[in-house]
Amino acid sequence: MPKMKSVKGAVKRFKVKKNGTVKRGTAFRSHILTKQDAATRRGQNTPKVVAKVDEKNIKAMIA
Repeated sequence: MPKMKSVKGAVKRFKVKKNGTVKRGTAFRSHILTKQDAATRRGQNTPKVVAKVDEKNIKAMIA
């Protein structure tokens, strides 16, 4: 039986923290940030975590 391959797009987008939660990036951070106000840009700098219901699927894609 061959090994299961991980989804490379998911590997690039998500990281599993030591406590088991999954970190993710924020949308709307790539370019043209001048249109956003400062509070929005500051909020996008804070670390984000994937919802609990999606963790199982993402961990299966990464593993």
